[in-house]
Amino acid sequence: MELLGEVGLRDPHLLLPRGFWTAVNVWLEKPQVANKRLCGARLEGVWRVARPRLGKESPGRASTVGTALGTGPSVLEAAWEAFCYRCCRRREDYEALGLEGPAEEALEVVLRTLVPKGSGAAPAQEMVVKDIFNGIVTFLPLVQSDEGKYNVKQCNAYQVRLLHMQDNEWSMSMLSSPSENYISDGLVYPKTTWLGSELLSKLVKWSTETTESEFKNTLSLISVARYSKMYQDLKEKYKEIVKVWPEVTDPEKFVYEDVAIAAYLLILWEDERAERGLSEKQSFVDLGCGNGLLVHILSNEGHPGKGTDVRRRKIWDMYGPQTHLEENTVSPNNQYPDVDWLIGNHSDELTPWIPVIAARSSYSCRYFLLPCCFFDFYGKYNRRQSKKSQYREYLDFVTEVGFVCGFHVEEDCLRIPSTKRVCLIGMSRTYLATQDTVLEERRAQYINRHQSCSIVAPDPMGGFHQNDCPPSTSSVACLIADPEISQKADVGKLLMSGFLPRGKEQVRNCTTLPQDFVDKMALKVAKLLLNETEESLHETSKTWNRGESLALSEIIEHFDKDTLKRLKNEYGGLQTLLRNNHQVFEVQQHFAEFILKKLQT
Repeated sequence: MELLGEVGLRDPHLLLPRGFWTAVNVWLEKPQVANKRLCGARLEGVWRVARPRLGKESPGRASTVGTALGTGPSVLEAAWEAFCYRCCRRREDYEALGLEGPAEEALEVVLRTLVPKGSGAAPAQEMVVKDIFNGIVTFLPLVQSDEGKYNVKQCNAYQVRLLHMQDNEWSMSMLSSPSENYISDGLVYPKTTWLGSELLSKLVKWSTETTESEFKNTLSLISVARYSKMYQDLKEKYKEIVKVWPEVTDPEKFVYEDVAIAAYLLILWEDERAERGLSEKQSFVDLGCGNGLLVHILSNEGHPGKGTDVRRRKIWDMYGPQTHLEENTVSPNNQYPDVDWLIGNHSDELTPWIPVIAARSSYSCRYFLLPCCFFDFYGKYNRRQSKKSQYREYLDFVTEVGFVCGFHVEEDCLRIPSTKRVCLIGMSRTYLATQDTVLEERRAQYINRHQSCSIVAPDPMGGFHQNDCPPSTSSVACLIADPEISQKADVGKLLMSGFLPRGKEQVRNCTTLPQDFVDKMALKVAKLLLNETEESLHETSKTWNRGESLALSEIIEHFDKDTLKRLKNEYGGLQTLLRNNHQVFEVQQHFAEFILKKLQT
């Protein structure tokens, strides 16, 4: 084996050698975190085998450890026997792989399938040999012959070794088959320079990390290979939406995020249909659907459903009649008895209510949640623990809600361009349908215990505020019982649950102002920046006037009080109006600059 790189490391926290094997498992199970050209890996089986002895060509039968899936056992056994037959005959091969050790120290052999990104590259299988006694892990690519047999591609083998030097000093090295024989494809077979630098440095880092992740591995509930293909297919199918995105949000992020969520749900629902023997595709309702793209994709892929949100988006008109979107207020008292799945994708204050709505809708209703902003049943979620991150604590709270509502709640981590990537899935119940009355009482008691002593109302500016209650008041339900307070709280909008739904949002970004008002404002600012009079604007001149920069405070002085009052009702005021006319103006911090895009003659 040829040395590709070696790194010395200190271990003051005494994490090694256990930390080394933790790092190896990260690369084994989640290779995409290091090799961005991979979508992931699938472990087909784990076997414990006797240590091969030099001169003994037959290693004997292996025993399965854990679960061996599909053709894993037969492939692994045949490949291992062929490997032992070759390396045990030649001393230089045997010693190069570092297989020496006590006979009682067995080896662990793993068969994994590497799944590259993109639909053009085929998955590749690899046999991984863990030698715990010697601190060595060897990666052996497998190739299938014309006869269907699997053999080790010895020229592309590589190895990671951990060596204890003295005290808390260790050495980690990367080795491979001779570089002149190594064949890299840039995907499942990285270059040897990458192995000796990038991968080795990441393994060193992971080996000595003292913090453990609070979350599961990505895509732990579905097939990575099927997800990768589905994602690439959907990405290609809906990529044109990025070019015509009419919203002010970033199309690259929002389009591909919803494509990824849709791919995940489609695979999850495929598995559910296979498991339950369903022939019809599942129906759904997306509560708080936002731009509606997720609804559009799922509907196009054959799932009947609709989305609802308190505010209509521009892009809704682009989807066509087959995508059903409604502008409406969603309340926890709503029920969807004929719907299979409820979706809460960044559903804000509805997030903890969606398991409740699903449980009340029907015994067969399931839900998918992707929590983002932290809301309790009646307002902002208040932290109760300091030992967890706020995100982890909130996920635990929403999981608890699902459990109280009678769901087996599963957690997974999506591959989306967002820091809030953990989804919660309620797919099955913990109780019989005949026990629903008892569970309904338990749900009500749990919700009542979480009622705060304040009424939470939508702020006109889009946020939330709380009105303090008397110390003796223990719940919003108490306030509803008081006729005087109920009248003030507008009982017509306040639900019996104590939840006040978000009303229809007002658009205050200067886009609904009359066009003649906007044109008048833009022309006046242009004159100020060009420092020209009404007459000089119409004069023909060969001299280029690039304009000047002015502070917004200077520009505001030139407008009357009524105009300023009108602008004050809009978010950002004059600055927003100028930013909306970005083809003419450029706003930099607190200055406005007029830019002539082309010379007029």
